[in-house]
Amino acid sequence: MGLKLVQTVKKKEKMEKKATQSKAVKKPAPRKNDVPVYTKTSEYLTAEEVAHYKNILLEKMHELMGDVSSIEGEALKKSRLDAAGDLSSMPIHMADVGTDNYEQEFSLNLVDSERKVLRKITDALQRIDDETYGICEVTGRGISKPRLEARPWARYCMAYAKLVDKGVVREGDPVPEGVELEQ
Repeated sequence: MGLKLVQTVKKKEKMEKKATQSKAVKKPAPRKNDVPVYTKTSEYLTAEEVAHYKNILLEKMHELMGDVSSIEGEALKKSRLDAAGDLSSMPIHMADVGTDNYEQEFSLNLVDSERKVLRKITDALQRIDDETYGICEVTGRGISKPRLEARPWARYCMAYAKLVDKGVVREGDPVPEGVELEQ
């Protein structure tokens, strides 16, 4: 009877040991297709690449600042006579006034759009200073270099940007569970 009791206790100990081992947190083995996650720019981009993107951002900023001020200057001219260079004192036709208003509104919308890009460029320059430039703000993935060449102010990797475009997530929200990001 004593031997049977010892065997039962040993069997129970083995089962408990296996149960605790299976409950232990195991790190999944990295898969070949896993995309690296970064916390600092220097983990993803070289100093030369960062300097290159910073130059692109600064050039674009200066270009847009010049465009914005010249468009604003044209759009906000005081009167139709000034805008068109019209020296005639003939009365203005209502259709001309409508056209002028449309052109002014169009120009101001263009200025607003370019100001938004200027804000994005300023934010990107700040991310360079903060050592987070080139890293997706939501996923931590590196933003592809061709994307940074095309849109150096990009905040998100292509996989996340596609989810935003499809309406799966709102910009800045985390990726919902069960939604796979493309590689």
